[in-house]
Amino acid sequence: MLTLVNASLNKLQKGFTLIEVMLAMAVFSIAGIAILGTADTNVRNLGYLESKIMASWVASNQLVEITVNNAWPPKNNQKGKVELAGQTWFWQQKVLKTTDKDMRSIVMQVRLDEKKASALTSLTTYISKPSQ
Repeated sequence: MLTLVNASLNKLQKGFTLIEVMLAMAVFSIAGIAILGTADTNVRNLGYLESKIMASWVASNQLVEITVNNAWPPKNNQKGKVELAGQTWFWQQKVLKTTDKDMRSIVMQVRLDEKKASALTSLTTYISKPSQ
């Protein structure tokens, strides 16, 4: 009698029903789409952060050149371009007066596109007038 019940149960439980398979596929596809979306966002953010770091290096290098030059900075704004990591970076120097007549504020902005209004990064330093 026991073998008859086991045989009956084996006949009934041979596999998944179509609804169960479709439900499992729907759950896995939703999870896969969410993972792909997250991965895509991370890749885009990684590229943006890499550009921001490179732009910061360019700005820092330009400010170091100004500091090492030890000359009183000009009042006019200077522009230039530099090659770093296989890309051309466009920098713009803005010299601003401060409340102290013997100090100037220098803002260095860096862009990947010269015509773009917003800069990727902007660094500021202060330089004092050299003593004579």
